[in-house]
Amino acid sequence: MIKKKIYLTICLISWLFVLNTIAELICWKIDMNHTQNITNRLQSTFKEEDQSQLHLVNPPEDENDAYWQYIETPFLKVDFTDLLKENTDTVAWIQVNGTSIDYPVVQTDNNDFYLTHSFDKSYNKAGWIFADFRNNYKTWNKNTIIYGHRRLDDTMFTSLKNLLDKNWLTNDPLIKLSMPKENSLWQIFSVYVIPEESYYITTHFENDEQYETFLKTIKNRSIYDFNTSISQNDKILTLSSCKDNNGNRIAVHAKLIKKEDCSS
Repeated sequence: MIKKKIYLTICLISWLFVLNTIAELICWKIDMNHTQNITNRLQSTFKEEDQSQLHLVNPPEDENDAYWQYIETPFLKVDFTDLLKENTDTVAWIQVNGTSIDYPVVQTDNNDFYLTHSFDKSYNKAGWIFADFRNNYKTWNKNTIIYGHRRLDDTMFTSLKNLLDKNWLTNDPLIKLSMPKENSLWQIFSVYVIPEESYYITTHFENDEQYETFLKTIKNRSIYDFNTSISQNDKILTLSSCKDNNGNRIAVHAKLIKKEDCSS
């Protein structure tokens, strides 16, 4: 009798485990489909156009600096009219060369909400691409930070992992940002994997010396040499995502190389 009860208990636990696994897979599939539907719809709202003129930012004196290879690259230009109607938290649109990252960026007063909510603010474990609440998108901080989840379906910031593959270096190491009143181009100068920490997502620096030390540190961490200079006069963009389930992070840093005012 006891053996029969044990057997039935084991069977019950096994079935509960199977049912829970099925439920998790169904939820994951629902989240994935919802995210993909929103992504496809949003990506149909923008187009890239030729730039009108160059506005170089902190150009290096060294004519061999890789900076000069990329300044002719067109800006990404997005019509934010409908995006802002749908979500007033929208601050930008981001594209990263050599990846599938091509999303609007949102920002609210905390770094928690969009970890579990989609662009339409519905609950979704895939979250969305979001900017650090400490950053100001009207006047660039020294370090502007954007976050995104790693997902099994290759959405959000999952394809940042492409940058860890040497084959990715055949792409121009560039990030394009479009905003309602400004378009900008950013040149990647550092890519690496690191255990979870707060240092590389610092947004406030006491002085130029502290900022310069920060720049040297994150540049020296890079797994590649991008043959470009970086100085305390540069504004940088940081992308952050999970690398694995062990707490490791992928960090990507890029410097602003040109921008244009599109407010008129």
